[in-house]
Amino acid sequence: MDIQKLKTEFLEYIEIEKGRSLKTVENYDRYLKRFLDFSKAKKPGDITDETIRKFRLWLNRQPAPTENKASPETLKKKTQNYYLIALRGFLKYLNKRNIPSLPPERIELAKTPERSLDLISADELERLLRAPDENNLKSLRDRAILELLFSTGLRVSELCSLSRDLDLSKDEFSVRGKGEKVRVVFLSEQARDMLKEYLSKRKDMDDALFVNLGKKSSQNNSLRLSPRSVERIVSYYAIKAGISKQVTPHILRHSFATDLLQNGADLRSVQQMLGHSNISTTQIYTHLTDKHLRDVHKNFHSKRRK
Repeated sequence: MDIQKLKTEFLEYIEIEKGRSLKTVENYDRYLKRFLDFSKAKKPGDITDETIRKFRLWLNRQPAPTENKASPETLKKKTQNYYLIALRGFLKYLNKRNIPSLPPERIELAKTPERSLDLISADELERLLRAPDENNLKSLRDRAILELLFSTGLRVSELCSLSRDLDLSKDEFSVRGKGEKVRVVFLSEQARDMLKEYLSKRKDMDDALFVNLGKKSSQNNSLRLSPRSVERIVSYYAIKAGISKQVTPHILRHSFATDLLQNGADLRSVQQMLGHSNISTTQIYTHLTDKHLRDVHKNFHSKRRK
């Protein structure tokens, strides 16, 4: 069978059957196109161990996008793995359809360095949450955004998709996250109070929970804030709070997770609240938050030394 036709059917499969976002489908299309252009494969049988080996070697030598042309870096291992994950998914699809091809387990991902987390201290977090200190609608909106991000651990795209019809008489609500998976998130007392105050001052009729207080979008006549707008808001208040490092909505998501773990929450519960499909994703926090091990070391190590 023609491999280009199979690629198209695979992309349709992950969009419809697997419920992947259009952005994910677009990325997979780009990764597979690059592999097929390199390998010149015309049919599934053309994908061999040797083809994969040469492609990986080629990928490893590709320059990464950078402004430093004098000393260009190569593609990071994590980026290289995106190509391999897409290719492995394609081979799994062929296997599912009983189309003879290379077994997907023949593709091993490159080992990547342990992920490091950019975090802010408890003092910096408190300063950030209090940075919108005026009593106008913009400050009320921005304080509600910051409190909600820290209270729930929402992704910025999830926050922007919320509607104003939240039932604030409860301390929880459902959100649809990655892969169209629904999970429950919980409101702190501070977040709920700020949302009530912000919504009580709203005069518009827009359905979005968080809105642009300027002109309406020219695309769909909606006031809904975009993820990029929320990123700018968070960055603005981080600077106002005197935080020197770059602060993003995702750092507030990290702060949400580390706060729970430092206060004794179990990893599985934090996984569910973050909406991680795999607990290995949540485990990036454990080495930063295992207070018990730090206390054991402090209380029991080197007691006999003077």
